Amino acid sequence: MSITSETTLVADARPAAQSLPTRMAGQLNTRLNSPLTSYYLVLGATITLTGIGLVMVLSSSSVTAIADGASPFSEFYKQVMFAAIGFPALVLCARIPLRLWQALAWPLLFGAFLIQMLTFVPHIGVGAKGNHGWIAIAGFTLQPAEVGKFALIVWSATVLVRKRPLMNRPLHALIPVVPGAGVLLLLIMAGKDLGTAMVVMAIVAGVLFVAGAPMRIFAAATGALLLGVLLLVGTSGNRLHRISSWMNGCSVDSANYLGSCLQSVHGQWALASGGWWGVGLGASREKWGLLPEAHNDFIFAIIGEELGLVGTLLVIGLLLTLCLGLARIVLRTDELFVKIATSGVLIWVVVHSVINIGGVLGLLPIVGMPLPLVSSGGTALVTMLAALGMVLGFARREAGAAEALAARAGLVQRSLAVLPVRREGRTR
Repeated sequence: MSITSETTLVADARPAAQSLPTRMAGQLNTRLNSPLTSYYLVLGATITLTGIGLVMVLSSSSVTAIADGASPFSEFYKQVMFAAIGFPALVLCARIPLRLWQALAWPLLFGAFLIQMLTFVPHIGVGAKGNHGWIAIAGFTLQPAEVGKFALIVWSATVLVRKRPLMNRPLHALIPVVPGAGVLLLLIMAGKDLGTAMVVMAIVAGVLFVAGAPMRIFAAATGALLLGVLLLVGTSGNRLHRISSWMNGCSVDSANYLGSCLQSVHGQWALASGGWWGVGLGASREKWGLLPEAHNDFIFAIIGEELGLVGTLLVIGLLLTLCLGLARIVLRTDELFVKIATSGVLIWVVVHSVINIGGVLGLLPIVGMPLPLVSSGGTALVTMLAALGMVLGFARREAGAAEALAARAGLVQRSLAVLPVRREGRTR
């Protein structure tokens, strides 16, 4: 055989060079299958959403703060303060081992009961718009039910892990999770907080489903859920009026335009006036006293007005990224406690997001639900960051994740080691 023929055979034996799209697809697949993907999805979305929230709280609250005789930065400073509390809580919760979470489950639940009871104590409990679910301490208004959601998730996961061999029996699947959650739910319902009660019901149903409870118990649970919602709606004239107005359709021509339809109409006007790119950051018109709760329940409308459709899609995309990271942790872990607790946090984020954005768009009735990590609200921000910190701790314990994080830290240290060090006026 000639040298030319041998060279041709060797060349033919070599693998064909991959095209650029093929190489990019391979790199993307490698990234998505990395044990750190869930960690970075949750962490990146959390930090970005919180940053957007701080900017939009400042933009949406400054005008009304000035009108009330306060500093234009007053609401912003409060949100920054709570973020400064929330992120250390996130780091701390990410370091807590699973056994300690399980040991804290019962104390957390009883603590949640106690602070929820404070909403009924005179001079401490605070009510607003027919609801009575806040407490005032040292000049700050806190919502204990947010702590209750977090405590309920940790406690439910702990109890359901221990009852795993008995989950095929309906009575054992329901007790003690449903009675324990029922106590918290009754305290919330006594304060007539429909939105929070719906979230608690959804969390309980979700964790029972993930834990493997028999499907036949969910029919009864659905009936109880509907009964609870109807009870909360029927016992609040303000809420009943809002829902009836939503069912009849809110517009500038509706009879309730200056009443229960005011928020809905002005929220949709804000979104419509934003167009594709928005009127510009800080240039909202609706926040000038036209749209109530612009920095809280309706901050999504101000995002749409100032940052346009692109801004709203960015926020929705970040929320979806956060949910994708949480769902990925649920699917990839073998620890039942991690599955149940992360599912509870996922349901918490999803229900809050859907109810808030649906209310702003007019697709759902307005029940006063903040947008996770974005809306103004200190208790909601701190507890959500703490819960996401717990989940980040779960992500760090995924097989291979700790080693990958250690390897990346070592790479950074080696990179810094080659930088020039200036000593005694000379570079070495």
